[in-house]
Amino acid sequence: MNLRLIYVGKTRTPYIASACADFGKRLAPYFPLEEIEVRAADGSAPASAMREEAERIARHLRPDDGVWLLDRTGVELSSPELSTRIGDVANSGATRLTLVVAGTYGAEASLLARATFRWSLSKLTFLHEWARALVLEQLYRAAKIARNEPYHH
Repeated sequence: MNLRLIYVGKTRTPYIASACADFGKRLAPYFPLEEIEVRAADGSAPASAMREEAERIARHLRPDDGVWLLDRTGVELSSPELSTRIGDVANSGATRLTLVVAGTYGAEASLLARATFRWSLSKLTFLHEWARALVLEQLYRAAKIARNEPYHH
């Protein structure tokens, strides 16, 4: 199964970009990974920005994509639970799982409706750049768990 991550905006902080690159490289032997950045909308009108960003994200989605939306109101998972859930998607015959990190103002209603699963990293609020790094790290950890490989060594 292929993994795609769609992010709104760019990762500008060098050490976070480095962490994302590192975990993307580590994840590659387990899952083919594609990362897509869509342009963030002007933030002067939040509802308009969310709509524009949702439209930009939707252009990258196929009808058969499983879409996991990172959302603060989503379901929190332990790392083993995440590993199991990803395995369930792969075992279902899905060829691609797309994870979406929406913009600063969150996800517009159409994007919320399109999501097959809403995943919350935590009840804490993170910068979007941190969310990217955390998602990649957790995907890597989940892949290691699925293969019963050590992670901390």
